[in-house]
Amino acid sequence: MTIIFFLLFFEGHVIFLNLKSIIQIPYFVPKSIFLCLPASRDFINDCPHFSSSHILHPLFSLKIHTTPPQTTHTKPASMVLSRMISDSDASVSSTFASRYVRTSLPKFKMAEDSIPKEAAFQIINDELMLDGNPRLNLASFVTTWMEPECDKLIMSSINKNYVDMDEYPVTTELQNRCVNMIAHLFNAPLGEAETAVGVGTVGSSEAIMLAGLAFKRKWQNKMKALGKPWDKPNIVTGANVQVCWEKFARYFEVELKEVKLREGYYVMDPEKAVEMVDENTICVAAILGSTLNGEFEDVKRLNDLLIEKNAKTGWDTPIHVDAASGGFIAPFIYPELEWDFRLPLVKSINVSGHKYGLVYAGIGWVIWRNKDDLPDELIFHINYLGADQPTFTLNFSKGSSQIIAQYYQFIRLGFEGYKSIMENCQENANVLKKGLEKTGRFNIISKDNGVPLVAFSLKDNSVHDEFEISDMLRRFGWIVPAYTMPPDAQHITVLRVVIREDFSRTLADRLVNDIGKVLHELDTLPAKVTAKTELCEEKGIENKTDLDVQRKIADDWKKFVANKKKSNGVC
Repeated sequence: MTIIFFLLFFEGHVIFLNLKSIIQIPYFVPKSIFLCLPASRDFINDCPHFSSSHILHPLFSLKIHTTPPQTTHTKPASMVLSRMISDSDASVSSTFASRYVRTSLPKFKMAEDSIPKEAAFQIINDELMLDGNPRLNLASFVTTWMEPECDKLIMSSINKNYVDMDEYPVTTELQNRCVNMIAHLFNAPLGEAETAVGVGTVGSSEAIMLAGLAFKRKWQNKMKALGKPWDKPNIVTGANVQVCWEKFARYFEVELKEVKLREGYYVMDPEKAVEMVDENTICVAAILGSTLNGEFEDVKRLNDLLIEKNAKTGWDTPIHVDAASGGFIAPFIYPELEWDFRLPLVKSINVSGHKYGLVYAGIGWVIWRNKDDLPDELIFHINYLGADQPTFTLNFSKGSSQIIAQYYQFIRLGFEGYKSIMENCQENANVLKKGLEKTGRFNIISKDNGVPLVAFSLKDNSVHDEFEISDMLRRFGWIVPAYTMPPDAQHITVLRVVIREDFSRTLADRLVNDIGKVLHELDTLPAKVTAKTELCEEKGIENKTDLDVQRKIADDWKKFVANKKKSNGVC
C-alpha cells in the first residue's frame, strides 16, 4: 500500500509523520530533493513533539510492503522512498521551467485544467508586453497617469458597484458632488442651494446616448401634442463628429444630417447647419474640441442663428454641446469663451472625465440645464437593492472607482491646479508645433485655440506620405495616428499628436528629434509608387498584370538594397 506522509527535518533525522505516529529513518536522503513549506498550525498541534518552526510539506510518499502481523514484535517493513509530485504543483519549479510555458494559451475554449496563479499571471503579463506603451500613445485623449494616492483609492473601491446606492451612499454622494461641481463649472443657472441635474456614465458615448434620448423624447411629446407626425426625427451635426453620434442615430432611429467639411475648414459651419434644421430636428450638436484637429466650433454663433430661425418659424430647436475633449479645457484657459449654459439654447452638455478630467478610462458626465430638459419617463425607479433609487443610465452595474477618482482630482487640484495643467499642455503643444514648423516639411492643421494637440500634414506627400511617417515612428516607441479627413476634405491626410498631462517638454523635444530622423531616412528611400509609375511609363506596359507590377517593384527594391550595401561596405 502507499501512504502519504509529511516530511520534516528534526535533530539530524528525516522524519515521516502520518497523523500522530512517528517513523524515524537515518538522514541519508539528499537535501536537494526536498521542497519545504510552512506546516499548518492544526497539524502541528496534533504533534506536540514539534514546534511551528519545523518545516513540513506533503510531497513524498512512503511505500511500505507489509504482511499481516503475526506477533506484536514484527520486523521493520522494507521501505522505498519515492517522489510523488503532481504536475499541477506550482511550487516545484519556476514558471519558465514548468510545463505551462510549453503550450499555447487557450484562444477559443476554456482549458480543462487549472494552472497555478503564478503561471497564469506571468504568461498573461508576458503577452501584454507586446502592447504599446500607454504613455507614448499620442493618438489617445484618454488619461494614462494619475498620482499614486489616487491609484490606492481606485484599488480600494474597485469592488464597489456604483449602482447600489443604498449600500454605498457615500459613493453616491461623491457622484452628486461631482455633478454639482461640473454644472457650476459650465455656468448652469442654479439657485444657491439647488441641486444640478446630471449623471456619471462610462464615457461620453453613453452620455451622448442619454442626452440624445432626452431630446428625442421631448420632441416626440411636443409633436404628439400638436397632432403632427413624430416618427421621423433628425439631428444636425458636422461631418467631424465622433462615431458615437453615428451609433446614436443608427441605434435609436434618428436621421443624421451632416454638414460637410471643406479644405481649410474642418469643423461644422454654423450657417450651413442652421440651413439644414427643419421641424423634425431634435437638436443641433456642436463640438467643443474636434477629434480631428482639436478646434472649437462656434457655439455662440450657432446659438444666435438658431434663435433667429426659431423666432421666424415658431420652432424651439435646442443645442447639445459635445464637450468630451474641451469641457475641462475651455473653463480654465478660455474663460471668456461663451459655449456653455450661458447660451440660452444649450440644454445639455457632455464631458469626458477620462480625458482632460484627468481620470483613467471609464468615466463621463452629462449635465442638463434644468429638470425640465430631462423627461420624467426616462427615469426609472428601483427598490430591489434596498431602497427606492432613481436611475437613468444605459448601463446598470459598473465600478465606483472612476467616480471616486474624479472627486479626488476635483478636491486635490481645484481650479488653480486644473488651470496650471491645461496651460502646461498648451505650452508643450506650442513647443511641438514650432519644432515641426522648423523642419519646413509640414503644414499645421490645428488651431491655436482649442484642445492642446498638434495636427499636421506633409507639404509634399507625392513621394512619401503621412502613413509612412506614422509607421516608422513606431520603431521609436511613438504611436502617432495618420488618417484622412471626412467628406468633403477626404483628400487631406493628417498626423495628430495629443498633448496630455504626462507629456512633458522633454518628450516634446524628443518627438521632434525622432520625426526628423524619420524624415531623413525616408529621403534615402525610393517612393512606394516610383516603381509602378516607371513601369506604366514603359512602352506596352499598360497591359501588365498586378503580379508583373509587384515583381517590378520587388526588383527595384532589390537593386536599391544591393547598391546600399555596396556604398556601406557591407558584405
